[in-house]
Amino acid sequence: MPATARTADTRRDILDAAQRIMAHKGYSAVGINEVLAEVGVPKGSFYHYFVSKDAFGEALLRRYFEEYLADMDRVFARSGQSAAERLTTYWQQWRETQSLDDCQGKCLAVKLGAEVSDLSEPMRLALKAGTDAIVERLERTIADGLIDGSVAIDSDPRSTAQALYGMWLGASVMAKIQRSRAPLDTTTAMTRQILHLR
Repeated sequence: MPATARTADTRRDILDAAQRIMAHKGYSAVGINEVLAEVGVPKGSFYHYFVSKDAFGEALLRRYFEEYLADMDRVFARSGQSAAERLTTYWQQWRETQSLDDCQGKCLAVKLGAEVSDLSEPMRLALKAGTDAIVERLERTIADGLIDGSVAIDSDPRSTAQALYGMWLGASVMAKIQRSRAPLDTTTAMTRQILHLR
């Protein structure tokens, strides 16, 4: 295997391990050495793969959002379903992946959002780009729902998408605080009400 391919594989392995670990512990509580040990990479090799810890954090978030958005696109591209059905599937998956104990690295925006926004401008911008892209997809699908008649809203699609995403982020944090799925249940009911889903 060429050296560049090995480097790319190792870099990916480091990011995978970091995503799993940081989804549990947060960003500040995890040292680079813990991540490197997880994948068997020598301590001194970190800067071979990332120019700085900020660059590492930015790469971690960009990769997380690439995967998240690809999953979201798969849900929203399903044929034979109304926009309301596709949105409902998305929210159900959100609820399932926001497990109180083990989110398998799928809740990184929830876990790191508030923490790293004040620590690193590159990471904040990566979070902003990723969350903006999520809101844009929600907005498009809500607009599709207005066209196919499966959704009705009292505001414009953009504002509705922003409000729903913020509500789900907040509910995910509250679920962790309360160690209960009740905030997600409440948000599910409110989402149905906002979109006038039957």
